[in-house]
Amino acid sequence: MIIEKEPAIATQIDADTPLPPYPGITLNDILLIQNEADADRAYSHLSRSNVIGFDTETKPVFLKGQKNDGPHLIQLATESKVFLFPVVKAVNIDVVKSILETQAILKVGYGLNDDIKLLKSKLGIVTANVLDLAKAMRESKQRDMGAKAAVAKFFGMQLSKSKKTSTSNWALNPLTEKQILYAANDAQVALLTYQRWLDLKNKKI
Repeated sequence: MIIEKEPAIATQIDADTPLPPYPGITLNDILLIQNEADADRAYSHLSRSNVIGFDTETKPVFLKGQKNDGPHLIQLATESKVFLFPVVKAVNIDVVKSILETQAILKVGYGLNDDIKLLKSKLGIVTANVLDLAKAMRESKQRDMGAKAAVAKFFGMQLSKSKKTSTSNWALNPLTEKQILYAANDAQVALLTYQRWLDLKNKKI
């Protein structure tokens, strides 16, 4: 999905005037990687990009002392496609490792600190050329920018973030339709808001 480059910017959110919903990506533009052919298709598409959206999802830990064994899903997005890599599929890891470790592609996302640590500790992936938008876009040192706030600011829309879905079991095989859409939007929103933010910065120069 491609958002128009020149939407009105929501400089101030009026609590009494709800923002229109963010449309999100469609299932037809998401590929859940299941086999080597899917992985090859994803690599062919992603490796041609200069910048991609990036996120991971992890099965939540609810019990004290329970070990976090994530990530369970890795999402990589371009403007037109999102690729979801279940970590349980061994075929996926080589493609993800190649994309995330290359300096040639900028990876952008929100709140990536834990994602990067888990990727290294579980999968031995040392990410390179990563920009955490939560810090890069923040308007004060005390408050990071989140995906919902960025969508409201740059596109004047409301990004739906279901807590039920975000805290669901990301180790499921197969994932539910809601999980697939949620995860895909997380990665693609990062890319689209980054592009809009960059456009605005360049116009000020």
